[in-house]
Amino acid sequence: MSQVPSTSGRIVSVDALRGFDMFWIVGGRAVVLGLIALFVDPMPEWLQNQFRHPEWIGYSAWDLIMPTFLFIVGTSMPLAFAKRMESGQSRKRLYLKIVRRTVILVVLGMVVSGHLLDFNLSTLRVGSNTLEAIAVGYFVASIVLLNLSIAGQVITVGVLLVTYWLLMVFVPVPGHGAGVIEPNANFAVVVDNWIFGGFSDEEAYTGILTILGYGATVLIGVQSGHLLRSGMHPGAKIGVLVLAGVGCLIGGLVWATYLGFPVIKHIWSSSYVLWAAGWSFLLLALFYAVIDVAGLKRWAFPFVVIGMNAITVYVGYHLINFREMADTLVGGLARHFGAFGHFLLPLTTFMLIWLILLHMYRHRIFVRI
Repeated sequence: MSQVPSTSGRIVSVDALRGFDMFWIVGGRAVVLGLIALFVDPMPEWLQNQFRHPEWIGYSAWDLIMPTFLFIVGTSMPLAFAKRMESGQSRKRLYLKIVRRTVILVVLGMVVSGHLLDFNLSTLRVGSNTLEAIAVGYFVASIVLLNLSIAGQVITVGVLLVTYWLLMVFVPVPGHGAGVIEPNANFAVVVDNWIFGGFSDEEAYTGILTILGYGATVLIGVQSGHLLRSGMHPGAKIGVLVLAGVGCLIGGLVWATYLGFPVIKHIWSSSYVLWAAGWSFLLLALFYAVIDVAGLKRWAFPFVVIGMNAITVYVGYHLINFREMADTLVGGLARHFGAFGHFLLPLTTFMLIWLILLHMYRHRIFVRI
């Protein structure tokens, strides 16, 4: 297995963490569950709960996948924007790229889970996908990053989260009153229904007010990018990342407990933003310490391969039935091996995906939006 290259000024831990996060989305969850089932049967309920979303209030490890991806989008932005500006790109060109990328991500999101390719208005849904969350979060964070100082960016995070909290807790929900935050009775759902009407997907995520939360998540990630890009000593960077992580975790719990805005992924509540950001900071600190500081890079290679084409594999996984391909290849064999067969099928599915990504990596095919 090749060692991860450290050329071109890339921070390898950022690519590895992006790939680690995407691993779970594109088949890693089924692989890990299948592996655990080989040794633990039945699987404890508490462990199963970590691989699924709570119905409404609460959090699990599975709830950290999407916000960590948004966080890493933010982490990459100061490095990417600085590189473009150093190469002489004008602000106008940067703004055009921001708009272009936002539109493409929204369209891809609607293709993946908004039924855009049905070409049927009755099934079209808006604001229901990770890619759309990335799009609007990236757009908000980009505008702030290009126009405000680091201090201004931090203040903006606070403004976004407090504004969202005030709207959700103090604006009355028609027919229910103020402070009601239930699955089908909260101000974010009301606003979506006003604006999207029948195109609103209430089964996934709210879309309009949640932009405040998405923007805050990406902007928090931007701060980690500023830190990694700074001239601070690597050990100090790790310390700051850990302190930021602990601070966000405490802030999220305090907000959820005392300010009437629980940790709810569906509406991307302010407490959820901080709680998820806390774990994202800690994960980044761990990956940065092990990979970029300690220099232990070989183990991260499979994740880097995924992370270098993250959006590509996300879209491909949702549009191409790799599970069916794997079933064609090993399904008959798997049915003769009991529990191991339940592990072999998802493993083959994932390996089909990963080998395609490895081919792209080896030939330096990196799809950028």
